Amino acid sequence: MTTSSCEAQWRNAAGRQLNLGAALLSLSVLADSGIEHYRGSFQNRAMYVPLGVSALALAASLFGVLDTRARSHVLRDGLYGVAAMTGVIGLGFHGYNILKRPGRFSWLNLFYAAPLGAPVALLLAGALGRGAEKVREDRSSRILGHPAGQTLGLLTSAGLAGTAAEAGLLHFRGAFQNPGMFLPVTLPPVAAGLLAASVINSGNALRRAAKACLNLTALLGFAGVAFHAYGVSRSMGGWRNWSQNLLGGPPLPAPPSFTGLALGGLAALSLVDKEQRSPST
Repeated sequence: MTTSSCEAQWRNAAGRQLNLGAALLSLSVLADSGIEHYRGSFQNRAMYVPLGVSALALAASLFGVLDTRARSHVLRDGLYGVAAMTGVIGLGFHGYNILKRPGRFSWLNLFYAAPLGAPVALLLAGALGRGAEKVREDRSSRILGHPAGQTLGLLTSAGLAGTAAEAGLLHFRGAFQNPGMFLPVTLPPVAAGLLAASVINSGNALRRAAKACLNLTALLGFAGVAFHAYGVSRSMGGWRNWSQNLLGGPPLPAPPSFTGLALGGLAALSLVDKEQRSPST
């Protein structure tokens, strides 16, 4: 196998991992927004938009995961751009929803108004997806003027920190009744810090620690679904009353966001490894 074909396979593998991370984020947004906007009775017609866009981003991401070609796809790239822009606009809508309430950015409004994390997750899905297309096209690609691995690593680090902050807010609302509720506010921030540090510094020990924490964070996303399912079962009527308890209980679609971001972080670290070994970058 020639060097160029090995390089193409490596770029494709990194791109597909980023596509998988984007897929999990898109699925999380689709399911979570569907539940939350249904609970809000779709009072604003614009509340249908993130469902359609996240479904398209999910389809594009699954196409990317299955695509074995080491080149970008214009339709996928365009859909990811739409997803990112929708996330930015949705953040404005959710911020306005908070600001128009009495007390504005008060704890009560942050607890119960439109969540800021959902549109940011769609923005991150679009950003990771566009990063996947960049990586597929050229291993030495640059994003915002910096090497792709470095940019994507810092992006996923910030995403992990923000997702942990939102989990902390909602778990604080739940008074941390279960000790497991401390996990998403401790492990992901550590993973985020190690990821950012390992992107900036080239220490092997630091990078191994970052990879270990990211792998644990990926598992935490799946464990979180089980914890939330248990929380739903403890509500009055349990799963027999699923139509009500899914709306009022802990959100099942939220934890996989950690898995999606952790996969993106692991892909970014592999890109950084390759970039630092290559004299051309």
